[in-house]
Amino acid sequence: MSEATIIPIFPLELVLYPSEQLPLHIFEERYREMVAYCLEDEAPFGILLVNEGKMANIGCTAHIEQVVTKYDDGRLDIIVHGMQRFRVEEVFENKVYMTASIDFLREPDEPVKNDMRERVITQHMRLLELAGRKVRPTTYQNLTGVSFFIAHNAGLKPNQKQEILELNSENERISYLAGHLEMLIPRVEEFEDVRKKVQSNGHFKDFPSEDLPSVD
Repeated sequence: MSEATIIPIFPLELVLYPSEQLPLHIFEERYREMVAYCLEDEAPFGILLVNEGKMANIGCTAHIEQVVTKYDDGRLDIIVHGMQRFRVEEVFENKVYMTASIDFLREPDEPVKNDMRERVITQHMRLLELAGRKVRPTTYQNLTGVSFFIAHNAGLKPNQKQEILELNSENERISYLAGHLEMLIPRVEEFEDVRKKVQSNGHFKDFPSEDLPSVD
């Protein structure tokens, strides 16, 4: 792909990250046509977040990895793979689906701060433990962009995910996530503590005794 090019645009209420796999259900006729074009030309399309009626200016290109299901009525289930971040330069509406001229975003050539990287990985593993998920430290070893992997499942709202996507360097994204998880994890731990107390067989001291007379 060239430095600047025109690609189909798919506005959605979600954020796609580089290297992320995402299942999509395609049902609108215009986007069926878009997918047909992308499959025939082996071309990507761009996903842009739509939040509160406003479309973001920075998104991520998506490559169709697999057509999972083709329905008789023309609908499709596909799996896409996030590729590159881009900025929209100009939007066109001369097709049934939107297209845009885009520029790809390049990251600065700077080393990742390993202490911050290890910190955010430890935080994320703790969050997964609290969520009852299996934690595999080896999962993080060969990731070039650990920030995008963590941001996909870190309790972020759509606008926060977009903020992560728009940050220009891995160090900036890791710093953002570390601050977010530092605030989130104690709240989750507190909720987990309450949940365990509720599930226990004992009674809270401040609960009314079960043998109190009822009042009609």
